[in-house]
Amino acid sequence: MSLNHSEATHQQLLQRVPQATGRGLPEWFQALDDGPSLLRFEERVNWLRDEYDIAQGHATAIVHEFDKRRAARKTS
Repeated sequence: MSLNHSEATHQQLLQRVPQATGRGLPEWFQALDDGPSLLRFEERVNWLRDEYDIAQGHATAIVHEFDKRRAARKTS
């Protein structure tokens, strides 16, 4: 996972996602699940940005959180 900001900044970005994008995290996670099978972090961030016209920071936070939660599911 590629993240260029602190965990605190990541959490702040996540809190702002619904108001900034009009969608909650579950909807974004579903979009990633239903979207193209892109393997690289940067490809998925760019796909969200291009497909949904959202800011780089929000797209990065969404993909990073998606990956964190997916990894947690695999280990439990």
